[in-house]
Amino acid sequence: MIAVLLSGAFALAISLLATPLFIRYLVRKQYGQFIRQDGPTAHFVKRGTPTMGGVVIIAATLIAWAAASLVTRNVPSASALLLLFLMVGLGFIGFLDDYIKISRQRSLGLSARWKFIGQGVVGVTFAVLAVNFPSENFRTPASMHVSFIRDTKIDLAAMGATLGLVLFVIWANFLIAAWSNAVNLTDGLDGLATGASLIVFGAYVLVGVWQFNQRCSSLASAGPSCYEVRDPLELAMVAAAITGACFGFLWWNASPAKIFMGDTGALALGGALAGLSILSRTEVLAAIIGGLFVLVVLSDVIQIGFFKMTGKRVFKMAPLHHHFELSGWGEVTIVIRFWIIAGLFVAGGVGMFYAEWVAS
Repeated sequence: MIAVLLSGAFALAISLLATPLFIRYLVRKQYGQFIRQDGPTAHFVKRGTPTMGGVVIIAATLIAWAAASLVTRNVPSASALLLLFLMVGLGFIGFLDDYIKISRQRSLGLSARWKFIGQGVVGVTFAVLAVNFPSENFRTPASMHVSFIRDTKIDLAAMGATLGLVLFVIWANFLIAAWSNAVNLTDGLDGLATGASLIVFGAYVLVGVWQFNQRCSSLASAGPSCYEVRDPLELAMVAAAITGACFGFLWWNASPAKIFMGDTGALALGGALAGLSILSRTEVLAAIIGGLFVLVVLSDVIQIGFFKMTGKRVFKMAPLHHHFELSGWGEVTIVIRFWIIAGLFVAGGVGMFYAEWVAS
């Protein structure tokens, strides 16, 4: 538990102190945000605001996790390393996307094709490695069962070793693509995605600690109330580091933002959330805990689908936060109310997680 607290505290301090230094560097290099022309006109004043702040979030997470592990003499686990690999890998793709936008002064970065290929390479590598590295109890970081609050009876491995692995890779990459794009779509207002992320990852700190305290000592003793997650405490450490990094970054990202996280941060956070859901065996529960991100994606899907079918729009603009912006809501009002919604979803998800354990 001390390792979890240290991980979060170190990340908060690093992010809070390093972000202004990074802002000065970006200003000196003139690495500013390019604003899309079809967006809300109120956003034009944000043109030139330093972006790629996700670099600080990723760096603070890595350094804090490593420092906490060193101080507590905690041996890095396969689950933690895989989760960090996924976060850094997608963050690097986002960094390339941001850099192309800045260097070419346009709102589009990497083409959809290359972004898809990059995410695929990272996602496939993560998925294949996640079903290897069994512990002394023969548990691998991920399971080929589709999970809700814990593994369900849907076992992809039952379809054969090769086909099961292929299906798991497809399922894992669907989750990775869905969550990374969900956080990316939510990152449209100052502090919105950062604040929502720290609430969601904070919930996963609680989930990881609880799973560690209620873990199964061996496969033979696995019962309805214990959890077969391979490395729950290490996952909680990484989640705490991400939460702390988001807390520190939010100080500078809150309205009026001095820096944006960019695709670097959005893809990294989305990838980390997907990885946590897979490694903690809470793949479906994550859609409740991260319900705000799901709502934002659904608003975009509904807008596009309804427009293609009828030629009319459901919202004034998608994603959802831009609809309220064009309806006259202030940016800070939207952000705070969306944080409240994110908190309600998290409360519901964590409550469901605990209720399942009590019921079992």
